[in-house]
Amino acid sequence: MPGAFLHPFAKPTRETFITVERGSGALLWDSDGNEMIDAMASLWYCQIGHGRSDVADLVAAQIADLSPMSNARVFFTGSGSEAVDSAMKLARLTHVRAGHPERRLIISRDRGYHGTNYGGTSAQGLPLNKEGYGELLADVVHVPADDAEALSVLMSERSDEIAALIMEPIQGAAGVYPPPPGYLEEARRLCDQHGALLIFDEVITAFGRLGTWFAADHYGVVPDLTTFAKGVTSGYQPLGGVIVGQQVRDALESDADFILRHGYTYSGHPTSCTAALANINIIKNEGLLAEAIRMGARLEAGLKAIESDGRVDHVRGEVAIFGVALRADQNAMTVRETMLEKGVIVRAIGTETVTLCPPLITTDDQIDRIIDVLATSLE
Repeated sequence: MPGAFLHPFAKPTRETFITVERGSGALLWDSDGNEMIDAMASLWYCQIGHGRSDVADLVAAQIADLSPMSNARVFFTGSGSEAVDSAMKLARLTHVRAGHPERRLIISRDRGYHGTNYGGTSAQGLPLNKEGYGELLADVVHVPADDAEALSVLMSERSDEIAALIMEPIQGAAGVYPPPPGYLEEARRLCDQHGALLIFDEVITAFGRLGTWFAADHYGVVPDLTTFAKGVTSGYQPLGGVIVGQQVRDALESDADFILRHGYTYSGHPTSCTAALANINIIKNEGLLAEAIRMGARLEAGLKAIESDGRVDHVRGEVAIFGVALRADQNAMTVRETMLEKGVIVRAIGTETVTLCPPLITTDDQIDRIIDVLATSLE
């Protein structure tokens, strides 16, 4: 069986690869002790020679073990934007490999944010982020963010054309919008009904933000492809990826001669993967999934108290990520600047929303300070 690491520019069915165990200068040694001269500088880039070990397979196995889908493989990228574009390409490629090249349509939701590459820019539902770039990716359409009926109608009308539905389980960059009850389950059902793949963009929600490894675990909905980045290394090194489920694997692995002609120079870079392993171990060893729930509950209680006092319009969020929607007479930019002057960093989304997403290790005293500073800044 192929390993958990889905290699770029290689046959998905290939089971063994040379494992580079160590390097020095222009020399490399494999796990069998064979010495090789690297006459390609890895891939046109290793100017200063080698002196490292390759841990990509170890990280891939670790992430696949945490995956919300069974029998998953992992394709590594350098960022969430690359992960989104990779997932969109893999979705279309899956249907081509299955004999349905007409299935090209990617459906996305209004308010969705899917990175800054051309595929993700085309798929996102934030109009200002799409201005000025000319013609974007064809065969990408949008539906109202939380309207399951509109999604059902579109998928019925274009059933034979759909490659995938991409969505953030919780829409983050738009101002933190959790899904309505039952929405993700209905999206999964509609994808199954119409032969589409379901892509969860979990660049924000993966690796503990909701008290689970993935939002898919939190909501109990299994996607076909999951993108991740950010929380996999806590930002200490750049790393992203796509967790590839069984249906996509089956298509890619159906022909032993097929080569997956997609990848990046830094796919599975060992330095980034080392940071990911360290980060995942910290989340495990320090019980940060449970801490996310505990810390988030205290944060939510404080925010709800401010809401109950009428100091803001309302509060949105889930577990450890929240958006505070302000009243018409308030300005999020002003609130953010005032909070910054008082020593608390938040994000303003437009003029309407202040968002909060503290580290999972944030203490009770620090949460209380955040709430106090928000309250005084609103005044």
